[in-house]
Amino acid sequence: MNIKSLLLGSAAALAAVSGAQAADAIVAAEPEPMEYVRVCDAFGTGYFYIPGTETCLKIGGYVRFQVDIGDSTNGFNGGDWDAWTRGRVEVTSKSDTELGTLTGFIAIHGESSRDNSGSSDDDHFYFDEVYIELGGFKVGDYLSWWDNDLPGELDLLSNQTRFTSVSYTYTGEAFTAMIQADEISNEISRAGEGQEFGIQGGLRAALGPANLELLGAYDNRSEDGAVRAIGSIDAGPGTFYLSVLWSSDPSVYYEDAEWTVAANYVWKATDKLEVIPEFQYFWNTNIVAGSYDDGGDDWAAGLTVNYQITEGLRSKFAVGYGHEADEWAGLVRLQRDF
Repeated sequence: MNIKSLLLGSAAALAAVSGAQAADAIVAAEPEPMEYVRVCDAFGTGYFYIPGTETCLKIGGYVRFQVDIGDSTNGFNGGDWDAWTRGRVEVTSKSDTELGTLTGFIAIHGESSRDNSGSSDDDHFYFDEVYIELGGFKVGDYLSWWDNDLPGELDLLSNQTRFTSVSYTYTGEAFTAMIQADEISNEISRAGEGQEFGIQGGLRAALGPANLELLGAYDNRSEDGAVRAIGSIDAGPGTFYLSVLWSSDPSVYYEDAEWTVAANYVWKATDKLEVIPEFQYFWNTNIVAGSYDDGGDDWAAGLTVNYQITEGLRSKFAVGYGHEADEWAGLVRLQRDF
């Protein structure tokens, strides 16, 4: 066999092997495009972009276990204690527009294992708040500024706090101004027919270490109103709070007394522990035919303790005494926030 014949035979063999390998080759498919969720930090922590949009979404809420103690906190079984659990889910959407930040908010509550559990009227999920906000305008069903009372659990500085409303809030460098129109329906008010309305407005100001809020409201159905002032100032290892409230007569906004003064001190004992002693005095608590009658002063005092067990898990203990009812009441709470 000469050299030429050998080379030709080797080339033929290599061609045959290459052809066999080509026939058996596996061709990988092209990867499909994937769109990963992006973090949105324009509106704070916890937001992410909805894929394919410029809208940011945040999901949060809490699970709460609580035991109420005392007749004044337990209207479910007439006993002296009641244990129950709540779940809350919050969904917040935000996006920038040429008219300002556009916000949508939904908060759903569900309570379970109160003593009338099993009743469709009492154990169900419901909208605690649901609203749309654009710039300073806000419409929907939500908690009003009357819900922002003192820290702690024992003061009585509001009556109805959730309305279907339209509001506008102006936020300046040194102060905030707000005005709101509320729907007052038969389920909220005590008498009359058809829908009525209420008006509330207020001012907030930050003055160095002090903060001041002045809030007023008028109930068109009862033709009465209330004015409330809350001030706070940093003092020592905590913050001192003082509130003064006047009510012309019982209304949807306030109905416990003609005058009341409440005070507490939020003592930041450690990074995890807050201790809050509380006191409130009421003048003219007697109510006759929907109006305040002379007399009937009352007072209440108590203590609230908040403790952060670990990240996302906190506890609360509160106990108070009401002089007129001559009754002790309180609560123990464990809450997992997310």
